Amino acid sequence: MWKKPWSPKEGITIGGGLVIVGVLLQFSVGPVNWDVFAWPVNIFMMAIYVLLLALGYAVKDKVYAIRYLMSWKAAVPTLVYATVLAAIMGVTQQVSAQAAPLDPLGLSKMLSFWPFVLIFFLLTTILGLVAVKQTAHLSWARVPSLASHIGLFLVIVCGTLGSADMQRLKMFCEYGQPEWRGLDSNNQVHNLDVAIQLDKFIMEQYKEDKMPKRFASEVEIMTQDGKHIQATIDVNKPYSVNGWKIYQYGYDQAMGPMSQYSVFELVRDPWLTPVYAGFGLLCIGAIGMLAGAKSRKEAKA
Repeated sequence: MWKKPWSPKEGITIGGGLVIVGVLLQFSVGPVNWDVFAWPVNIFMMAIYVLLLALGYAVKDKVYAIRYLMSWKAAVPTLVYATVLAAIMGVTQQVSAQAAPLDPLGLSKMLSFWPFVLIFFLLTTILGLVAVKQTAHLSWARVPSLASHIGLFLVIVCGTLGSADMQRLKMFCEYGQPEWRGLDSNNQVHNLDVAIQLDKFIMEQYKEDKMPKRFASEVEIMTQDGKHIQATIDVNKPYSVNGWKIYQYGYDQAMGPMSQYSVFELVRDPWLTPVYAGFGLLCIGAIGMLAGAKSRKEAKA
């Protein structure tokens, strides 16, 4: 092993080494604290990262490890590690970023689990290097593959570095009283650029047991630029304004249909747009590769 040319065995060893290092970091320094990457640190780190990828590609002829990372022999083992960790995440109950993990290892906070972060950092580096290579040797035939690589790169990088900028707040609104303050998970008060006034609380109940069938709120939403918006906010039907998604979250359960207040959850994720753009590029790349494969098949026929 480690005799050039490297094989997938070296890729398995690299991934296994990162998992071991990640476990040691998990127990020594604790889970990854994404809050330190809040704006503008995240955009600065992303710019530096992209620059380093470009520089790495520029010196690939002098550094064999970089050429290896751009090969399938490195990509396949890394994808296997990433798939296994993602599968564990899928079958493990996950908690919010602010909550304590449910297990001693930290698998219930997989996005902050060091082995997960390191493996996906390696995967992102491979994607970035391949994307730089394809950009440097751009041709129409490579556009679908390039779109897929850039798309997945955006989804992973923006979804992680941008997570520190996501806000999730609760707002308690009483009848006829505009409210512009929200509480985070630590009960810290945040003054917002939107205000909500509850005009009417709506509840529909089942006749048999009087359990809630539907509950919603008719509200007036006021913005700093002078907008006054009448809206009905229903469960699982959020209203979007000024980058916020406003969800019907709760009410005074003791009062039921006579509740004098509504609880709303306000969510803002400024990095959601580039993540969606990444998914869009993934779809474009997949369609392009399928179309290209079909064309080549027809040409051979």
